[in-house]
Amino acid sequence: MVFPKPLTTGDKVAILSPASYIDPARVDGAAKVLGEWGFDPVVCPHCKGVNGSYSGTVEERLSDLLWALAEPSVRAILCSRGGYGTIHLLQHVAPSTLRRDPKWIIGFSDISALHAMSISSGIASIHASMAKHLAEHGSKDACNQLLLNALQGVLPCYKFPFHPLNRDGEASGTVVGGNLAVLCGLVSTPYDILKPGRILFIEDIAEEIYRVERMLYTLRLNGTLANLRGLIVGQFTDYRNHERNGETMEHMIRRMVEPFDYPVAMGCPIGHINGNIPMIEGARATLSVAHGTTTLKFI
Repeated sequence: MVFPKPLTTGDKVAILSPASYIDPARVDGAAKVLGEWGFDPVVCPHCKGVNGSYSGTVEERLSDLLWALAEPSVRAILCSRGGYGTIHLLQHVAPSTLRRDPKWIIGFSDISALHAMSISSGIASIHASMAKHLAEHGSKDACNQLLLNALQGVLPCYKFPFHPLNRDGEASGTVVGGNLAVLCGLVSTPYDILKPGRILFIEDIAEEIYRVERMLYTLRLNGTLANLRGLIVGQFTDYRNHERNGETMEHMIRRMVEPFDYPVAMGCPIGHINGNIPMIEGARATLSVAHGTTTLKFI
C-alpha cells in the first residue's frame, strides 16, 4: 500500500463536492481552518454548485476530481460532504491517474466510494470529517487536530471505552471500511475492498436494523465476515428503534458475527457524530479488545 506524502506548510488542499450540494458557508469555513493550519485551500469551480440534489453534473463533478488528482501542487483532497452521487465518478477515474501522484482523499459517508477506489488502486486514504465539522468546530477541535496529525504523517493510537457487547481478542491487519451501505453496493465490483485478512470498520445513518442485517447477510454469505481479522463497529445513527424482535442494532451485529472468533469492538466514535475520529484506510493496525478497554494502534 502506498502512503501519500505528508503535507507541509504551503501545500495546496483542494476542496471539492463529488456528491450532494453543500451550504457554501461550510466550504468557506473549512477553507479558513485549512489556512490556519498553514495549508493553501483551493475551492474547485463546482464545489459550491447546485444541480438538483448534486453539486453539479457528473461531468462537472468529475472535472473537479480529475483536476485535483492531476495538479502537482495539490497534495490532498478534502471532500466537502457526502450525501449521494460519488458512485457516478468511479468508472471514469483510471487507476493510473491515482497512482501517478498519490494524494490523500479525506471524507466519510458517501465518500467511502472514493476510499474504496483509492484502496483498490493500492493507495491509502483518510476516513474523516468534512467541511461541516471543520467549519463548525474550528482548527483546535480534537478530531480536527487528529486529522491534521494524519495529514502530517502521524499515525494515531486510539483507546475506546468498554462496551458490554465487545468480544475480546487481538489481531493485526490492514484497516478498511466506511459506510456499510456504500461498501455493500461495491461488492463484486473492481472497488470491492472487503478482502480476507482485513480489520473492517463500519458505520451508517438512517438504516433500519433489518436493512443492516440484510447487508451483513450479504457479507456473511459471500465469506467476508468469516475471513476478517477484526471488526470495529462505529455509530449507526438516526434509525427508529422499534425492532419487534427485541434487538438493538448492536445486538443484531454481534449475533451476525457470533460464529467467528476475531475481536469485535462496539460503539466506536466513527460515523455521523461530532467526534468522528480519522481512520487511516489501507494502513496496518493492531486491534486489541481486553480488560474493558479497546486499543487500535496504527503501525
